[in-house]
Amino acid sequence: MMNMCVCQHGRRICRPSYRLLRHLTASISSYQEKGLRKIFNGVEISNPGTILIPNSLSLTPRSIDDALHRLNAEITILGRQGKLEEAKKLFDEMPQRDDVSYNSMITVYLKNKDLLGAETVFRAMPQKNVVAESAMIDGYAKVGRLDEARKVFDSMSHRNAFSWTSLISGYFSYGRIDEALHLFDQMPERNVVSWTAVVSGFARNGLMNHARKYFDLMPEKNIIAWTAMVKAYLDNDCFDEAYKLFLEMPERNIRSWNIMISGCLRVNRVNEAISLFESMPDRNHVSWTAMVSGLAQNKMIGIARKYFDLMPHKDMAAWTAMISACVDEGHMDEARLIFNLVPEKKVGCWNTMIGGYARNGDIAEALCLFVLMLRSCVRPNETTMTSVLTSCDGMVELIQAHAMVIRLGFEPNTWLTNALITLYSKSGDLCSARLVFELLKSKDVVSWTAMIVSYSNHGHGHHALQVFASMLVSGIKPDEVTFVGLLSACSHAGLVNQGRRLFDSIKGTYNLNPKAEHYSCLVDILSRAGLMDEAMDVVSTIPPSERDEAVLMALLGACRLHGDVVMANSVGEKLLELEPSSSGGGTGRNEKIHK
Repeated sequence: MMNMCVCQHGRRICRPSYRLLRHLTASISSYQEKGLRKIFNGVEISNPGTILIPNSLSLTPRSIDDALHRLNAEITILGRQGKLEEAKKLFDEMPQRDDVSYNSMITVYLKNKDLLGAETVFRAMPQKNVVAESAMIDGYAKVGRLDEARKVFDSMSHRNAFSWTSLISGYFSYGRIDEALHLFDQMPERNVVSWTAVVSGFARNGLMNHARKYFDLMPEKNIIAWTAMVKAYLDNDCFDEAYKLFLEMPERNIRSWNIMISGCLRVNRVNEAISLFESMPDRNHVSWTAMVSGLAQNKMIGIARKYFDLMPHKDMAAWTAMISACVDEGHMDEARLIFNLVPEKKVGCWNTMIGGYARNGDIAEALCLFVLMLRSCVRPNETTMTSVLTSCDGMVELIQAHAMVIRLGFEPNTWLTNALITLYSKSGDLCSARLVFELLKSKDVVSWTAMIVSYSNHGHGHHALQVFASMLVSGIKPDEVTFVGLLSACSHAGLVNQGRRLFDSIKGTYNLNPKAEHYSCLVDILSRAGLMDEAMDVVSTIPPSERDEAVLMALLGACRLHGDVVMANSVGEKLLELEPSSSGGGTGRNEKIHK
């Protein structure tokens, strides 16, 4: 008997069947394997994809089952490697699929954040099973599509612990605590994983008393549950409780130690971190990297360097953490020495060094290192190009960097575009800034604000307001920085009424609290227009927390401009109240007004 995948001699077999047959060589005899290889050697698969198979090869159902198993395993492997398209192609070409095939493909889609693809395969399943249904519940829950997750859950004929726990965790993740608890109460059989999900869920919502209550109620606690409770305390800034519980743990694994050490370093409890690290029975690269990164972030570079040098195997995270620590402290020479020692520099490592040079004002070195990066065949990413762009201090360099962005094939995105808008504006090229802005498909509040500020800085108040109107039409809400740009634009253009309305809308329309910069801009708008009394009234209404020297200095400058000596004295007194140490400066300013 011939298997259905193999036809009589002289007939044709489709490409998917050929691929299936290739997987049979591991389960048939060596003689058959040699024969199969000989048959297919040099044979071209014709378009639309058929080959000739002789009838001398006999295949058993066991062989087909084994081949199907291998194809399913290959789909899983491709998914783990992030090769989604290859996994999809293999799945689509399979002449025969079983439940595992569908389950594997759904899992691959979900692992690669493609919920739509998972939905498509799930709907195409001839018969649903608990594994696929549970996977879909988990996928829906993780992105907040809880009603759809519940719909799948309610349709299940049989549920396992994973089904229940996935939906419970989803409810907790999106603040639907009552529904999570109700579902947990209905759960027929709870295991340590479901209990731990409830404890972690309460902790994520800041309900530590409830988290501890359910932790204490657990009929059985394993090391994962203990570690989850320690992490919950640390995540909610309850260090002492976390440390106490950690010491009470009946047993600990490397993850428990790493979480506690990282927690110590996060709140600057360096002595405890060092003590725990030295007490660890076993350490892995995460343990070492946590120590190096944590000490570096606490600006203890000397101790961090000591542990860094002791690391048996340095991973990229440790190298980058050490370089970043030196960069943050301005120790660029030491950072470069460490950078030069990195055996295989990844893009993040290059970015840390290039960005460090840029932030520390060494523009030439930042650009030289970028060139070296390209020569080392390391492809830059958006972060790299943003650092390079901000390093450009002239129009020629900016145009060259922009050309490099285009040549490297970067799609217009918010980070790069926002940097380009700002830099073209600073260089005085508003036309290029506007062109870059218009080419950006997805504009965020930073993009719109960058364009508004660009027009404002160059005195084009009306253009700034037009951009703001388009921003509102697009559905993007302004933030505090947007209003600073708008009010500055009104000040430069003498748009008093528009400035008043915009200031009132900060709180009235957008429910934002005006900051010192907003008050300063409004005072400047009014005083430039000669409305000194109104400007003084604004100063009187400023909350103490937002009253700073800049606001009063704006008004004092207007007093000098308009020769208002009486108000200048009043403003000077307010300056003295605000900053006694500036009395000499305040007196000097008042004397200049008198003159």
